[in-house]
Amino acid sequence: MIFEDLPTTPTSEELIDKAFSRAARAGNAKGGLEAQQSMLQVAANIISDNLENVVTAWPDFEYEDDVHPFYYELADAIVDVDELRQSLSEVMWASRKAREIHQEYQPKLRKTDVDTARKFRKQAFARLADIVEQVDDELLYINKSRNDLRDLPEINPDEPTIVVAGYPNVGKSSFVNDVTNARGETASYPFTTRGIGLGHFEGADLSAESEGTERSAMRDHVRYQIVDTPGLLDRPPAERNEIESQAVSAVEHLADCMLVMLDPSAECGYPLASQLELRDSIAAQFEDVPVLTVANKVDRTDVWDDSLADEMNADYTMSVETGEDVETVLRAAVDAIDHRPKLPFEE
Repeated sequence: MIFEDLPTTPTSEELIDKAFSRAARAGNAKGGLEAQQSMLQVAANIISDNLENVVTAWPDFEYEDDVHPFYYELADAIVDVDELRQSLSEVMWASRKAREIHQEYQPKLRKTDVDTARKFRKQAFARLADIVEQVDDELLYINKSRNDLRDLPEINPDEPTIVVAGYPNVGKSSFVNDVTNARGETASYPFTTRGIGLGHFEGADLSAESEGTERSAMRDHVRYQIVDTPGLLDRPPAERNEIESQAVSAVEHLADCMLVMLDPSAECGYPLASQLELRDSIAAQFEDVPVLTVANKVDRTDVWDDSLADEMNADYTMSVETGEDVETVLRAAVDAIDHRPKLPFEE
């Protein structure tokens, strides 16, 4: 994951202490003018290099090759990307300024007496410290952003992805666990009420209806991602706060197919009419990807009748409890994605 290996950002005090203590050791190893020159060079290099490293450790948010839109939207929902980029820009300015101070003062230390050189070096140190202190707030914000982003769940936006949506207790997590090889795998986002349900399966895990076809053979080698996002897509848009709404926008970049699950028995605690309203709002927001309506709990024959089926207008029915047609639904999602892996000779 692109934010996982971001290094800790030093505070201004830590960086100044590091630069000046190493400069003092460098000066003690030499004498005269050479000691003053060495101290300035070491201090300026440490400050400039460390500040530059803070910036270059981050991906470039301007380029999709560096940051997929899914992760860009997530980052923006959590830390405000514009503010983060501005902070990084200020820190890079400070890095360049430290080099300029070094270039300005180093000639002054060459052709003078030791006392004057020491005075110039102290002036340079004061200016270096001032530059670092000017970006203290930016360093703190960058480190906070790093801490907020580095533990985001690792979801691969380049893998074909099925997103399961619907009200709580309609059977979403049971479905995800049932069809994947990662039972109970969850990860936490800071804007969800519960852990994200995340699993994977391969095309080969499905029994093909058209065994031996070229498409089935290619699908066998595809790894699919299936995601349940409690706290985001289990409530109407009007009930989501600003951060949750932006997180849903991130999921738009992730989803290749949406499965909206309904509970016709209403045992989930939400009337069918409300579930259908949520389904319609999700379909409207995810209009660029296939959205399949799936009625779960069809084993409940005491609530199932033709009029209910007409009201739901479901694309598929199933029962996660009994396993009835679960694979049919999964295969339908895979077919709706119709992912064709890129072969080596097509690179």
